Amino acid sequence: MEKRDIFAANEDSRLPQTNWNAVTIAEIAEKVGMGPFGSSIKVETFVPNGVPIISGQHLHGSRLDDSQGYNFITEVHARHLANANVQKGDVILTHAGNIGQVAYIPDRSQYNKYVISQRQFYLRCDQSKVIPEYVTAYFNSPEGRHKLLANASQVGVPAIAQPVSYLRTIDIPLPSLNEQRAIAHILGTLDDKIELNQRMNETLESMAYAIFKDWFIDFGLVRAKMERRLTEFPREITELFPDSLDHSGMPVGWSKVPLKKIGSIVTGKTPSTRKPNYFGNSMPFLKIPDMRKRIYVLRTSVGLSDEGVYTQANKTVPAGSISVSCIATPGLVVLNHRATQTNQQINTVVPSDLKQSHFVFWSCRQLANLVKIGGVGGSVFQNMNKKTFENLEFVYPGKKIARIFSRHVSKLHERILAGEHEIDTLTQLRQTLLPKLISGEIRVTDAESGSGLSS
Repeated sequence: MEKRDIFAANEDSRLPQTNWNAVTIAEIAEKVGMGPFGSSIKVETFVPNGVPIISGQHLHGSRLDDSQGYNFITEVHARHLANANVQKGDVILTHAGNIGQVAYIPDRSQYNKYVISQRQFYLRCDQSKVIPEYVTAYFNSPEGRHKLLANASQVGVPAIAQPVSYLRTIDIPLPSLNEQRAIAHILGTLDDKIELNQRMNETLESMAYAIFKDWFIDFGLVRAKMERRLTEFPREITELFPDSLDHSGMPVGWSKVPLKKIGSIVTGKTPSTRKPNYFGNSMPFLKIPDMRKRIYVLRTSVGLSDEGVYTQANKTVPAGSISVSCIATPGLVVLNHRATQTNQQINTVVPSDLKQSHFVFWSCRQLANLVKIGGVGGSVFQNMNKKTFENLEFVYPGKKIARIFSRHVSKLHERILAGEHEIDTLTQLRQTLLPKLISGEIRVTDAESGSGLSS
């Protein structure tokens, strides 16, 4: 078959011509099932190993994310929850809380069996008719997401009403299996490249943290000097470190100091939402959901206009500042690579010496993972106020060593930031292609030979 241009669109992209039939989920599903009742899985039932429980943190992309780690229940417990057991190929959806999350369990996933949580439900495809990659892509497209959330209530905890019965009634366009596979191949290739960049960034991040841990937690260079051992680091670095520990186990000359000693602390603020003219694209506005567990944030869900920035100019923090989540979400720390404002759930350290920024970032990351932020009733979280935050203490080795560390890991950080830019570019390309592929505006015509797309 003659090969066509891979991204050639229909002549009239406003009216895509397809011969795809519309089918309901009920017609293409082997099973649609709900997660267990909340009382069926409790913290006291967790075990070190067993059947993993899928939660919302595993559903950020189109594929189940095994890298986030799991809580487990026993095999016996999982068998009692048989209707909530899922397997490779199943599509997982969230019906309460962070509604609209949709991801499938790929063949290469870490486990053969999982249990979904109480806020999730799932679709098992009849793979003689439809593949899970295509269903997932459809429900992540604007059209599919609109249909999925059309039966949702935003009162109280957002939720999809009667999710199982409602999902069965949703109709979706159904290309041939060959065309579904070709669509999945195009999107999957982009997903593979995004995941590769994410893994590379995780490796680089682990390398930077390993150096921080060795120098400032384990005091590895100090102990090496005490024991007269050679290290991998050059002499101009090691000679800056003391060669003994004091009675408390701290390197001589080092001390614990509060965050306020390293710079100023800025607590964020949200401009009045009654003033839509305060919001725009002039400056990023950082919120907790934007942070997740990453060093840099390239895009925020909301931005501020020039007017919005001006109304609270004293809340602007510069590049090199470190923003920390001050609600009970440990480990959310961002190194700002550009001027930013944040909401009130975030405190930001602006180092008085920006050449120490990388050291301050990793110190804040360490603090965020260690400090327990108090909650009320186990479910409603309190913010850590500015006074408590600015008095959190960390190990400070002095300006010279903090600067040396920052300079030493800066190359790793530069590669991480470059990786984030590539991830962002690939993600935007995927988001552009997805609705065009799903609607038939861009067609796959030579799926058998894998040649790609044409009108």
